[in-house]
Amino acid sequence: MSTTLVWVMIAIYVVLALAIAYLSRNGKQDSMAGYFLGDRKLNGFVSALSYSATTYSAFMLVGLAGLTYNGGIGAYGFEIIYFMGVSLVAIFGPRFWVVGKKYGYVTPSEMLGDRYQNKWVAIVTAISSCLFLIPYSAVQLTGIGYLLQGVTNNAIPYTTGVIIATALALIFSYIAGIRSVAWTDSLQALMMIITSTIVVILIINGLGGITGFFETLETNQAEDLTVPGNGYFSFWTFLGLTIPWFFFSISNPQVSQRLFMPASLKSLRHMLMGFLVFGLIYTIVSVVWGFSASILFPDLENADLATPMLLSSDLVPPVLGVIVMVGIMAAAISTIDSILLTLSSLFSRDVYGNFKQQTDDKKQLKIGKIVIPVIATLAFLFAQLQLDLIAVLSVASSAGLIVVVPAIIGTFFWKRGTAAGVIVSVAVSSILVIILEFFKILPFGLKSGIWGIIVSSLLFIIISLLTKAPAEKAEEFLGYIKTRLK
Repeated sequence: MSTTLVWVMIAIYVVLALAIAYLSRNGKQDSMAGYFLGDRKLNGFVSALSYSATTYSAFMLVGLAGLTYNGGIGAYGFEIIYFMGVSLVAIFGPRFWVVGKKYGYVTPSEMLGDRYQNKWVAIVTAISSCLFLIPYSAVQLTGIGYLLQGVTNNAIPYTTGVIIATALALIFSYIAGIRSVAWTDSLQALMMIITSTIVVILIINGLGGITGFFETLETNQAEDLTVPGNGYFSFWTFLGLTIPWFFFSISNPQVSQRLFMPASLKSLRHMLMGFLVFGLIYTIVSVVWGFSASILFPDLENADLATPMLLSSDLVPPVLGVIVMVGIMAAAISTIDSILLTLSSLFSRDVYGNFKQQTDDKKQLKIGKIVIPVIATLAFLFAQLQLDLIAVLSVASSAGLIVVVPAIIGTFFWKRGTAAGVIVSVAVSSILVIILEFFKILPFGLKSGIWGIIVSSLLFIIISLLTKAPAEKAEEFLGYIKTRLK
């Protein structure tokens, strides 16, 4: 693939995205809700595309394709479990939206702190999110680095790709906060779904059509069509990967924060339905890409290079290949800038705001903008490790974020939950997950995400039963939700 063509398409994308970002500016973004939530006025269409682009980042066409290349059809089952987990948005989404509108919450941690009537709940959950989301944002940078390196045959070095992604994420974050991110996400999501689907059709035709494609797999790679297949997706490996992924939509704050943003409950429903349609198509596309790469390039040392190799193959016209490459890069950038905004809002609202007892909205916003480049720098440095298997690393980050799930469930469905239960469960379980991941320990063969949710649930329940719950706030909080969602 021509390096010149790659640079030209990147330049065109940057110009278009910057134009859309500037056009999205609507009035002064001088409040936390305005800058980080778009004044809670996003319509269903933009919300759906933005949610899709943020969620389906480098993980899908690079990570999931690589996971399929490595482990076969089990990768499809793994992603479908995530897809099933999105049904949680139907349960929790309206509740997030209702209380966000009522109490003016900007972050999920702020909501937890208020519901359990303890600022340390907000602080601890915010710090935990920061610990695990920075590596996840680095995974997106890694995906872009591998992508540009692969499609240009090393003409664009890995580090150059990472620098480009970091710079663009910072620019889009600063132009108009989440509003510019949401509108550029919409461009990116449409570009991704259309071009990647066209590429799949071309690849399938090039491999003999649907019949020829599956006949080749059955003849040469029959084990890839079964589970555990080549052994990669053993039962416990599959379970360890899917449990954190199932709860992704409520455990990852850059995703759950978006439940505060739609203009109405109707817009929220449209967001969910649009995302489900987008996600099903994109999942099938990504898995087919992985299988196609395994047919055409059976001996790749790094499975995450499956997509770059496909895009630079003779089956994909160079111009279309470059457009898809830019779409994948854009999706990864949308995830990074969303994470930058979420982490900066968590720090300024929940950590700085509570430690300094700083309630001034404009001061919090100023601090939030200051820490954005700091977070981006940390993600960049982490990405320089060039760790393999993006999909697995993404799940490892989600394994740490899953420890807050019991507290979120308790927020809406258990009046007996307490601040002490949240603080102990999140703090202890976060440390446990970090230790298990760092030292690559698998007690009884179980991955860190399973231990994280088990230990967090037990601690939350036991500590809550031993301590006093904020009964008055629970009654007010849950009573209001019940009234609004009748």
